[in-house]
Amino acid sequence: MTTDTVTLTLDGHAVSARPGETLWELALRHDTELPHLCHRPGAGYVPDGNCRACVVEVDGERTLTASCCRQAEEGMNVSTRSPRAETARRLVMELLVADQPAPDRAHDRASSLWRFADKIGISTSRFPARHDADPHRRPDLSHPAMAVNLDACIACGLCARACRDMQANDVIGMGWRGDHHAPVFDLADPMGASTCVACGECVQACPTGALMPKSIVDAETQAGSRGADRSVTSVCPFC
Repeated sequence: MTTDTVTLTLDGHAVSARPGETLWELALRHDTELPHLCHRPGAGYVPDGNCRACVVEVDGERTLTASCCRQAEEGMNVSTRSPRAETARRLVMELLVADQPAPDRAHDRASSLWRFADKIGISTSRFPARHDADPHRRPDLSHPAMAVNLDACIACGLCARACRDMQANDVIGMGWRGDHHAPVFDLADPMGASTCVACGECVQACPTGALMPKSIVDAETQAGSRGADRSVTSVCPFC
C-alpha cells in the first residue's frame, strides 16, 4: 500500500490528502463539516453514500459526488461551496425534513438531522409529507428499553449496519420496497418480540430519533432529546 499523499484543490486551496482519505474526511480536516446522515465517522462503519446530504462538486464531472465514499485523487478540483453543491444539499435536507415530525414534536431534537437542518436554516419544507398513512411506520413501543418511531426514519440503513457490522447481531435489516423502505427486526417482528439483545448500538447510530432510549422520550408524544445532561465513565461494552 502506498504511503504517498495526493495533491488536489479543495475550495480554491491546494491541499494534500492521506492515502485512502475521503473527500468528506479531507474537508473535515480543513474545518468544513459537510452534512452526513447515512455516514457515521468511526472505526467499523463503512460509508454508504445513500442519503446524498454530503455531495460536493468535482470539476469536469457531470454529476455531484457523495463525499463520504469518494476518495481523494491526484489533481482533483473539489468544491464544497459551489452554488450547485450547496443547492443540492439544501434540497436533500428539505426533502428529508418534509417527512419528519415538526421540530416541536421531534423524537430527538438533538439529532444529526435537525442539527444539520438548523445549520443551513431549514425548519419547514415546501414538499408534502409522504408517510402519514404508512402502516410500516406506526410507533413500536414493544421493547422495554427502546422506542421505535419510524415516522422519523429516512431509510439511511445505519441501524442495520450498526446491528450487523458493529455488533454482529444481525437482527435489523432493511425491508419493504420503494417509498415504504424501512428497517425491520428479524422477520418484521415487533422489536420487543425480536431477537434484539438491547445493546443500543442502533440507537446511538440513528441520525433522526427514529430509534430512541425509551426512558428519555415522552410516553404520550414520543418527543425527546438525546442531548446529554452529564457524561459517565463506564466499562460497559453496551454504553
